[in-house]
Amino acid sequence: MTSTPDRTVTLPSELIIGGERLSAASGGAFEHVNPATGRAQGSIPMAGAAEVDAAVAAARAALPEWRSWNPVDRRRVIVRLADLMREHVDELAVLASLEMGGPITMTPYHVQWGADWIEDAAGWADRLYGETAPLSARGMLEYTAVEPFGVVAALATWNGSSGAFGMTIGAPLAAGCTVVAKPSELAPFGAIRVVELALEAGIPPGVLNVITAGVEASSALVAHPGVDKVTFTGSPATARRIAAVAAERLTPCVFELGGKSASLVFGDADLERAVGAAVGVIGNAGQVCTLGSRLLVHRSVHDHYVEQVAAALATIRQGDPFDESVVMGPVINASAADRITAMINRARDYAAVVTGGGRVGGELSEGFFVEPTLVALPDNAGELAQDEVFGPVLGIIAFDEEDEAVAIANDSDYGLSGYVFTQDVSRAHRVASRLDTGNVGVNGGNAPAGPHLAFGGRKQSGYGKQGGLAGIWEFVNTKTVQVML
Repeated sequence: MTSTPDRTVTLPSELIIGGERLSAASGGAFEHVNPATGRAQGSIPMAGAAEVDAAVAAARAALPEWRSWNPVDRRRVIVRLADLMREHVDELAVLASLEMGGPITMTPYHVQWGADWIEDAAGWADRLYGETAPLSARGMLEYTAVEPFGVVAALATWNGSSGAFGMTIGAPLAAGCTVVAKPSELAPFGAIRVVELALEAGIPPGVLNVITAGVEASSALVAHPGVDKVTFTGSPATARRIAAVAAERLTPCVFELGGKSASLVFGDADLERAVGAAVGVIGNAGQVCTLGSRLLVHRSVHDHYVEQVAAALATIRQGDPFDESVVMGPVINASAADRITAMINRARDYAAVVTGGGRVGGELSEGFFVEPTLVALPDNAGELAQDEVFGPVLGIIAFDEEDEAVAIANDSDYGLSGYVFTQDVSRAHRVASRLDTGNVGVNGGNAPAGPHLAFGGRKQSGYGKQGGLAGIWEFVNTKTVQVML
């Protein structure tokens, strides 16, 4: 394997609580492992109960001032944060490549994406209005006021570094909330650096705090009486545990969870475009919640499509994330690699592995590399068809009729995204309306569509929205006022 440059000096490793930076915490320390090399590359402090209390206290103390800011000024400093992320794109991209193994040719786009989400959210800060009812015959003036929800616990996912972090924090900040952010210890560095940039942008200390924490301290954060709302991105299993803890205090939650998205390829589809979309499984090594991992392909083009996808996957270059010829990195850790390959091996009992199917050996054997894999499935019943893999694995199923394809697509506990490939405009709209998902991409359309539109799932893919006005609305309360004149 090509030697990765020693960039550990760029790894920020302090918790930020109010105006204080902590290089040690009561929860101990976590040795972060570079997924491309399998070797430890840095240590981060882990918050315990004391740091959770301190972070929530800092957020509560900062709330009155932050919510009283002129919304125009709030918008300006949040936009400045987005601008600083863009100015530091190279640094943040390196952090992303180090902590989650993404190719350095791709991680700058993650950073830009996160900055876009923060900037778009900022644009709503001074556009949150209530309503005024017509003056009643009884001489009543009635109106509504829009107010920040309060302190938000933001539990961010690891599979996007600063990009996913930006998607998580922009809306509550724009709404006038203060935030205690808890990025995953698997990818904490980009998030910590963004909080440092937030202070540089002029966001007051305590408005955006960042801690890393294990299960016990994370539960304490969710259960904390000083937390008014929780937003979480991750797995349904973890969301259920969060929901159970939050229910004790009736703390509302926003959940952006997993998916098992179907990609419906009809006989008249532009196959080159549909194949290109399928090969997108290499993005983030398949660790994407909206991945169209179930390929439902019309029988008339099925065999040709399988050949084209398999041939494209066979050319994928994996390796050192800092090698610009590499297009796919590792999965996040050893347990993820083991879990993914175990699912593939179990699938061999009921399906045929067309290409890939194992760990990458040789000079990459110490890292957590999994081959991009295509599996021909007999139906939609097996584990590989029903459970989220969160890895570079595609399952393909043949269908004959439109109704059959829609039924297969909707036969899932998840409802995050769906994709349609057809040149029949009527069919495209018809099928999009029948898919039981929160998001649909047609002929290469993406999910999420972008920060300007609502993004969220159904069923086991969660509830609540991110993006657009709907995403901001998750973090405000509406107060009704009636005045006797």
